[in-house]
Amino acid sequence: MYTTIVDNSPRIEVSGGKHQASYALDGSAMNPLEAFYASLAACAAVYAKKACKTLGVPAAGIEIDGKPFAGPGGPLSLAKFKTEVRFPAHFTAGQKAAVLDSIAHCAVKEIVIDGAAIDFQVVEV
Repeated sequence: MYTTIVDNSPRIEVSGGKHQASYALDGSAMNPLEAFYASLAACAAVYAKKACKTLGVPAAGIEIDGKPFAGPGGPLSLAKFKTEVRFPAHFTAGQKAAVLDSIAHCAVKEIVIDGAAIDFQVVEV
């Protein structure tokens, strides 16, 4: 479960189990939409690390850029999200392909792709 208590400050603190995340509406921290984009980049990194571990190669030095592209609805809509990956020189073509394939199956991305089936509910308790 994730919990937040709304106050009058520009900060938003969300607790999830033993972890806490901070967001802001005034530019002093990521807003929730920026954090969503960041989670796509972080998920790519997780899958890159997992692939490297399976391949027996160090993941150090892989650079990942996540680039959101707005849709017809403007900056609050998402038409495309491009994940760009740069590898250190020691990676072979086969290793690069395996890492890219792993990144393509990132769980956060898969949830977005399958998202139409999510039953979002907002209720008063």
